Order: sequence, then C-alpha cells, then structure tokens
Amino acid sequence: MNYTPEHFEQMSAKFAQAKQEISTFIVGQHEAIDYTLLAMVAGGHTLLEGLPGLGKTMLIRTIGEVCDLSFSRIQFTPDLMPADITGTSMIERSEDGKTDFVFKKGPIFHQLVLADEINRATPKTQSALLEAMGEHTVTVLGETRKMEEPFFVLATQNPIEMEGTYPLPEAQVDRFLCKVVLPYPSKSELKEIMVRTTGTTSHDLQQVLSAQEIREAQAMVKHVLVADDLMDYAITLITSTHPESSTLEPITRFVQFGSGPRGLQSLIRIAKARAFLAGRLHVSIADLKQSVKPVLRHRIRLNYEAEALGYTPDHVLDLMIEELAKA
Repeated sequence: MNYTPEHFEQMSAKFAQAKQEISTFIVGQHEAIDYTLLAMVAGGHTLLEGLPGLGKTMLIRTIGEVCDLSFSRIQFTPDLMPADITGTSMIERSEDGKTDFVFKKGPIFHQLVLADEINRATPKTQSALLEAMGEHTVTVLGETRKMEEPFFVLATQNPIEMEGTYPLPEAQVDRFLCKVVLPYPSKSELKEIMVRTTGTTSHDLQQVLSAQEIREAQAMVKHVLVADDLMDYAITLITSTHPESSTLEPITRFVQFGSGPRGLQSLIRIAKARAFLAGRLHVSIADLKQSVKPVLRHRIRLNYEAEALGYTPDHVLDLMIEELAKA
C-alpha cells in the first residue's frame, strides 16, 4: 500500500491523542509513556525499571485500557514455573467418557502482557518468555502456537541490587527494544498524584487506539526513510560501544562489552517510530541521538572501574556521543 503524508499525519495525531489520554491519568513519567508507545509502533517490547511505588504497573494497565488489546498480568515470583506462563496440556474427559490431552493456554496468550517484577523469578522461568518475545510463538510439548498480533511484553523490574531479585539473562535483556528508567516524581508531580489518588475525583479512560490501527501503524513505520549518512552514523554509534575496537576513551576505559546487531536494528526501529509519530517520512539525526540511551542502556555492560566511580550506562553513553561529536 502506498501511504501519503496525510496518512502519516492522521496516524500521528491518533497516537498523540492516545498519549494525551494516558497523561490524564498518569502524572509525569513522560519518557516512559513516550518510549512505551514508540516500542509498540516499532513492534517491540519495553522494560521499565524503577523502585517500588513509582507507578510502573499502573502505567502499563493504563496503556492497556487506552489501547483495545487483550490484556493479561503475570506476577513473577520465585516459585513461578514456565508452564504457569506458557500453559500446559491437561487430560480432560469428554461427555462420552473418552479422555484426551487438551492444551490450556497460559497468560502469555494475550496481545498486551504485563510481566510484573520480572526479575523476581528464576532464570529458568524468565527464559520461558524468550521464544514468545523473539518469534511471537510458543512451543509446548513439541507443538508451536502463534501469538495473536499485535503482541507486546511490557515488563517491570526492580533494581537488581535489591534482595530477592535475579539479574535477567543477557539473551532476554537483548529482546527488549528499549529500557526506560523511571525517576522519582518532582514535588509538583507528587502533589498532583495526591490530588488524583486521594480525592473524590475519578477518571474513566477512553479507548483511543484499536488493534487494527496499531497493526497499520507498524506497517506504515517501515516506510519511513533513513538516509545513507544517517544509517552510517547509526552504525558508528553501535560499533563505538565495542571496547576492543573503539577509539573513544569513555568506552575503552569503562565498558566491558558493547551492543550487538540487534542494538542497531532497535536503534533504527525506534528512530523510525519517532519520526513517524512526529508525522515525518524520514529519520533525522535528532531521532537517532535521542534514541541512544533507551535502546543501548541495557545492551552495554560496564566494568568494575565504572561501577567503582558510580558511572551509569547513561553517563557513559552521553560521554560517547560527546566524543563522537568532536571527531
């Protein structure tokens, strides 16, 4: 299908309306709202990290209400088993007395899946999400079943330094298109949260986006153009995170390992989604620069020196972009 600039403007306005509706209930957390919607447009999954009580779960529930998607919530705990996520085959007796194996779908078989406190579960259970996130299929007892499209996993996690948490396997972390770190709310935001949550005023959220519109947006974003020089810059951003070949001092000094090819794919997808939601048919250099931290902060591993100095991936990525600008 040939999309016109009017198509892009109309769909961009639709997502802007959805963002506005979410913001009527969620106070602040603009980056989390932006990149969750961007990841949905780009067809990817989002990881939200923050301390308890910052509204991670409420944000995802709100997005589920604004978008007309089937929704399920999985509370990850240390005793959660893979079959609790994917489902399992059970013996059932029919009315005529015969018995047969019947597959009972798990909560993963929804369009919007909230994986709450994902790092509370063991690595074995966390890995049950890998196939669903990467291939949009689930294989149980040798039989592969497809997920209903669109399919998104929105996961929350507490900082891994907290007790009772398990660091996510690198393979699974890489499956998330972007990672958003939720900050503490400001004083004015705290006041607004109290007004909205402790008073008598209630707010009924309106459904703004349908599953069909999200699928259409995912098809449209693929038509956003990336100029050759911007593609080269995106590749430079990724290769600059590799300490064994980078010439940038912040990377060679503080990074243990950098991003792989999926990081480049994610960077381009998010940059295209940013351009799309701005109503543009082409990616700008600002789209790439503003996408670096959400896309790469979970794809680089800092070494002990960086941790000893209190550096975060965001800090190192900022230094990297500054050094590239000087080159």
